[in-house]
Amino acid sequence: MRVLVTGGAGFIGSAVVRFLLSSTQHSVVNLDKLTYAGNLESIPASMQSERYAFEQVDICDAAELDRVFQVHQPDVVMHLAAESHVDRSIDGPGDFIQTNVVGTYILLEASRKYWMSLEAEQKAVFRFHHISTDEVYGDLPHPDDVEGELPLFTETTPYAPSSPYSASKASSDHLVRAWLRTYGLPTIVTNCSNNYGPYHFPEKLIPHVILNALSGKALPVYGDGSQIRDWLYVEDHARALVKVATEGHVGETYNIGGHNEKRNIDVVKTICALLEELVPTKPQGVKAYEDLITYVKDRPGHDVRYAIDASKIALDLGWKPEETFETGMRKTVQWYLDNQDWWQRVLSGDYQLHRIGENA
Repeated sequence: MRVLVTGGAGFIGSAVVRFLLSSTQHSVVNLDKLTYAGNLESIPASMQSERYAFEQVDICDAAELDRVFQVHQPDVVMHLAAESHVDRSIDGPGDFIQTNVVGTYILLEASRKYWMSLEAEQKAVFRFHHISTDEVYGDLPHPDDVEGELPLFTETTPYAPSSPYSASKASSDHLVRAWLRTYGLPTIVTNCSNNYGPYHFPEKLIPHVILNALSGKALPVYGDGSQIRDWLYVEDHARALVKVATEGHVGETYNIGGHNEKRNIDVVKTICALLEELVPTKPQGVKAYEDLITYVKDRPGHDVRYAIDASKIALDLGWKPEETFETGMRKTVQWYLDNQDWWQRVLSGDYQLHRIGENA
């Protein structure tokens, strides 16, 4: 299977690329603009082969997308290219509208043009898999405010996005479904919970806490840290996405979650406890990693709780997460301890110079 992965140098995209390349059944075209969060070093050279190609292309560039489709002739598009950081979307929503909404439209049109040109057999095989987020559903009530069974996000939960980021992703989801209904383009949508794991860009909560703790810096927690997220190990997510792309049914939506609801403050304390065990020698002046926790002003419009009902993908496609929160978090912390060269290059910006030089 020839797979075009947009955003394949990003956190989740690179996990998908690595998983696809681990099987000789697939070839991969990694299409990425290489913005600040795109890092080709997230795909080790040892995994690259004649089955791997990289294209530095912006999904808003229609002419370049047409060229990529004609050159590589993919069977599947897995669309992960997106601006994805809520705080950045609050400070500058324009980039999120351009990439997540306009870019998805341009990619859909390039895909439709290519799909329409295919012979009947290849046309029947083609899939456009759009990867989205549970944040499009808005938020759920906190357990402290609910009597009885706690509600979960299902595939039919109405959309109620809270941030410019989630609104832009909701818009792109609607476009994808419209291109199926109006034009017949064979699309599938997945909505996932919060991902974590290796190669995560350091501005996100878990790597930010790990690296700040190792440096003896403050561990900022929004509000009182009571916000709840469902945490999904990124390699479990990659397995699920490939399962959907290869076995999912056209027109369906699949929610993908880790079955790991945790308060933000408990996530931070879990990291601190693991570091106490794995790195007992602390930075000068730090008696306990938890002492670094600092509560800061809450984010505007901060969602209270996300929680995924992933029963549909389990029943229909047989996927379940392999990692618990405890096993996945231990693997994640250990990975950052073992791969200081990677994250030090990211923090210093050296990886940007490296990637620009290689792809100039």
